[in-house]
This record gives sequence, structure tokens and C-alpha cells, in this order.
Amino acid sequence: MPSENEMRKIELATLYELRLTISESDKTDYTKEELLQLLDQIAIVKK
Repeated sequence: MPSENEMRKIELATLYELRLTISESDKTDYTKEELLQLLDQIAIVKK
């Protein structure tokens, strides 16, 4: 099981990955559903 520090790093990396995904997109507005889909995609890749 990862330590608290390792979990924090994983959480921050995931947030940064989401940020990069959004910033690389041509879209400027996202719905709640679209953001949830992006998070789902990241979670699937991380498995």
C-alpha cells in the first residue's frame, strides 16, 4: 500500500494530467459530464 506521501504525489499527478488534457484541447468550455469523462479516461489508463 502506498504511503500518504506517495498517494499525494499520485493525486497531484492525476490533476496535472487532467490539466494538460484540457489545456491541449481546442475547447474552452466543458460540461460536468465532459469533465467526468476525462477523469474516467485518466482512471482507465492508470489501471
